Parts: sequence; C-alpha cells; structure tokens
Amino acid sequence: MTYTAPPAARIGHVHLKVADLDRAIGFYSGLLGFEVMQRYGEDAAFLSAGGYHHHIGLNTWQSKGGTPPAPGHTGLFHTAFLYPDRAALATVFKHLVEAGYPIDGASDHGVSEAIYLRDPDGNGVELYRDRAEADWPRDTTGGLAMVTKRLDLNALLAEAA
Repeated sequence: MTYTAPPAARIGHVHLKVADLDRAIGFYSGLLGFEVMQRYGEDAAFLSAGGYHHHIGLNTWQSKGGTPPAPGHTGLFHTAFLYPDRAALATVFKHLVEAGYPIDGASDHGVSEAIYLRDPDGNGVELYRDRAEADWPRDTTGGLAMVTKRLDLNALLAEAA
C-alpha cells in the first residue's frame, strides 16, 4: 500500500546544532528578526515568527565549539523561510544589505524568488516568497517547469519598505 502525506502537512520547524548559542541567536533573532520564545540555560533556545512556539530550535548539546561539516559530507543543504509576499522579502533583503551581511546568491525559480546565505555555523539559509500557483511555469503536459534564473536584486531592493 502506498501512503501519501495529506496536502496540509508542512515542515513545522528546524532544529540546528550550533557551535555558539549566543552567536546563532544573534543571527536568527538579531539579523533575521525571529523572536526568542524560550531559552534552556546556555545550551538551547527556541525562536519563532508571530508568537508560534518555535520555528527554529538551536542547541549546543553535541556541537558546542564545533566546526561545520567538511565539503563532501551529508547533512542539511539549507533551511528555507517562506515570506508572505515580495514586499516582505524585499524588506528582509534591505535589512541584510544595511547590515552588510553577505549573501551567496539569489534566484528566480519561476514558482518563487529566493535569496541564499549562510548562518554563522555555515548552515545554508534560503529566504523566499512564492508566486501565486496560477503563475507557476508549466510544461506542455501541465507539470511544473521550475527554472533557476538570476533574480534582479536591484528591483527587489527598490520594493523594500
């Protein structure tokens, strides 16, 4: 028997091993604006947007003082944070620019627009917004035809609040 996940299933949170909890909180809270909901001493913290119990868990239980995995190893490619619209994505991008935080790239995937960066532990982070499903590119059979094109960051920045 084949099982299919229900359409309403979503990724609820990501929990990351980090080397320095305060540094990680500085990135996810201080730079990206997630609120610290709870802190477990010096070893773990839970952060969210909008008062949810947590979207991001951070801990040093097995990683305090550690280093990122070497290239060629398995692990997390990136965590993606979905913004409600292009204006919200533009606003966070403007904040990154003003903070002088480096980005790894930016892409228009047809279905979405995305900015890529790394947290202080080297974990990939995607900040993105989805286009309306009716605007998604399709092939001749109606299947998705996602692309990777250059995202015009100057145009995005011009839309920032």
